[in-house]
Amino acid sequence: MTEAQRTWTTERIALLKNRIDAGLSCSQIAREIGVSRNAVIGKVNRLGLSLLRSITGGRPQRTGIPKIPRPGIVTQQRILRELRARPQLAFVEEVVDSANRCSLLELQQWHCRWPINDPGAEDFGFCGNKQVDGLPYCPAHSRMAYRPGSRERRLPVSPPIAVAAAAK
Repeated sequence: MTEAQRTWTTERIALLKNRIDAGLSCSQIAREIGVSRNAVIGKVNRLGLSLLRSITGGRPQRTGIPKIPRPGIVTQQRILRELRARPQLAFVEEVVDSANRCSLLELQQWHCRWPINDPGAEDFGFCGNKQVDGLPYCPAHSRMAYRPGSRERRLPVSPPIAVAAAAK
């Protein structure tokens, strides 16, 4: 590549640095040098120059109200992680109390929404137990509905007999 074909000669780079120090915009610099605005932006980035720093004389100072720490948002994943960490019976052995069973008309916002029986059946209803905050199901049905991912399933699990004995 000959000197005439090169886009960024040493003279152009020196001119670019001078124009940045003068506070010109990328478009203005591009018109003066004879290249595209994107070429100027790319070269500035490759050279590690910053248009903002050269204009303001360094890193801009933060003004206004200081950042207020916010309470952590409780997500479904965090709730489920805590729920799975609690000792439990084996999946098959887990018994759900259905004494609070309710129909669709009796269902309240704090009831577990796990359907019991076939929707076409005469005795169809919902679990009705108190749901876990942030989830639509009670603890037992949440464990059934939100199964751990394949990576979490590979973790060693204690045998059901030992877990059942520990729960007593």
